[in-house]
Amino acid sequence: MPVMEQIQAEVEQHPLVLFMKGTPQYPMCGFSSRAVQALTAAGAINLRTVNLLEFPEVRANLPRYSNLATFPQFFMHGELIGGCDIILELLESGELKRIVAEAGQA
Repeated sequence: MPVMEQIQAEVEQHPLVLFMKGTPQYPMCGFSSRAVQALTAAGAINLRTVNLLEFPEVRANLPRYSNLATFPQFFMHGELIGGCDIILELLESGELKRIVAEAGQA
């Protein structure tokens, strides 16, 4: 499957997807770590994560797919929500908890 179709399948098949460096248990960058902590604090228990360090072709093409050059990248129902800064802003405002609940992932 071409990599762009692979990315699209990931974001369409899972209500919440976080493309990150590392895993939730072992994040490999501070931004990915903070994003996972925020999502966990918002109640995301069935969060789909994709370790970009395991899939270099996804890492290389995700910015082209999303028009966002930085990682991590958080998607809900196939739509880009944003990166670490947006996730943290949503947590502070209380919106992240609503997003997680709306996605049925709490």
